[in-house]
Amino acid sequence: MAETVLTHSGQSPARPEGWRGIAADWASDQRAFKNVSWGKAMMWIFLLSDTFIFSCFLLSYMTARMSTTVPWPNPSEVFALNIGGNHIPLILIAIMTFILISSSGTMAMAVNFGYRRDRVRTAALMLVTAAFGATFVGMQAFEWTKLIMEGVRPWGNPWGAPQFGASFFMITGFHGTHVTIGVIFLIAIARKVLRGDFDLERRGFFTSRKGYYEIVEIMGLYWHFVDLVWVFIFALFYLW
Repeated sequence: MAETVLTHSGQSPARPEGWRGIAADWASDQRAFKNVSWGKAMMWIFLLSDTFIFSCFLLSYMTARMSTTVPWPNPSEVFALNIGGNHIPLILIAIMTFILISSSGTMAMAVNFGYRRDRVRTAALMLVTAAFGATFVGMQAFEWTKLIMEGVRPWGNPWGAPQFGASFFMITGFHGTHVTIGVIFLIAIARKVLRGDFDLERRGFFTSRKGYYEIVEIMGLYWHFVDLVWVFIFALFYLW
């Protein structure tokens, strides 16, 4: 272990010099991430890296859309549904957006009840959040099926610029994968909360210290990020 040198006040250790100081910084979360657990810190780092990836996707999409000489398909027409003989633009996307934003509310309540150690309500709200997420993925699968049947492919489509299909499948598919992974983890963690694994300190996958529900908050960080990314996708891909 790296040696630490106490300051004159005797309250906080001084940082060692050189490589020993760098090693000391990253060898203890008390230095590298003061008052923040490794689990939460690593989730923030993961979300930051994911932000770069989604940003690259969206910037590439906007570049392709602005540089193409072929007219871009009109999203209001492409993503419209015929309901009762009426042509309703973006109705499915609006419902999907409402469902995903609503899931952020249930996830926030789950975190709240988790820190109150209310196992039943925490697990129930996490399962409701997972149900919202599964519904979103199911509606996205319907959207994909509809467009594929209408002739949309990564290399072309019947309405205009061929880059539309590649951009659509890449961006929405990558986001849908994140939602699917989130649903799986929500169900797994909800099961552990309901069984009382965190209260009983039962060993196993994702079991934390006794009575420690921070894993619910960490799951909430991931889920809110997924919801926030969808807001940008909705604004830039479907409304633009």
